[in-house]
Amino acid sequence: MPLPIRMLLSLALLLAGPVCVAAGETRTASLAPTLSGAALPAHLTAVGGTNPPIGYVRFCAEHGQDCVAKGEMAFEVALDRVHMADLEKVNRSINEAVEPLTDMEHFGETERWSYPVDGKGDCEDYVLAKRKALIERGWPASVLLITVVRDRDGDGHAVLTVVTDRGDLVLDNQATDILPWQDTGYRFVKRQSQGDPALWVSLGEGRSPPVVGGGR
Repeated sequence: MPLPIRMLLSLALLLAGPVCVAAGETRTASLAPTLSGAALPAHLTAVGGTNPPIGYVRFCAEHGQDCVAKGEMAFEVALDRVHMADLEKVNRSINEAVEPLTDMEHFGETERWSYPVDGKGDCEDYVLAKRKALIERGWPASVLLITVVRDRDGDGHAVLTVVTDRGDLVLDNQATDILPWQDTGYRFVKRQSQGDPALWVSLGEGRSPPVVGGGR
């Protein structure tokens, strides 16, 4: 009999220790696009399972209903004009509505994942809000994946990866435009599994940042 989600997440928290990175997929994804001599694939590729970020584990302890598989499983979404406009609207509106504030400034904690209900938050809070908004607009949860990366400065950062038939797109509070993952300049560490949002997969970058969203 499968263990309850809270028990699984609690176990993950104990195993994760100080690791606070997102999970996902990789092959060449561990290389920043500017460092790769060959063309990068349109989709990130998972290379195995990994621990979820501690902040995500704690978030799921409070919002368990948002950490379970919902609806039909979709491997990708057809990126037509309507879907792209939807992504741009949600990305722009949440980036504009939320004031960037670190967890230390906001809560007096190094890392805390939460919905930005008071209009303030850091990178993972933007991601949670965008994912929730898109699901409410009818997007399948299985193509909306919380992803941990190392940004251009090597710091831990969270973005929302959207799996489409034209490749994996990145919604980012630090960028106005929605970009293919290859064009972000980030090193991709891990992200949620498409089949189960409580599970995470490795994307190839082996150096997990100790904190996700130490900045904004």
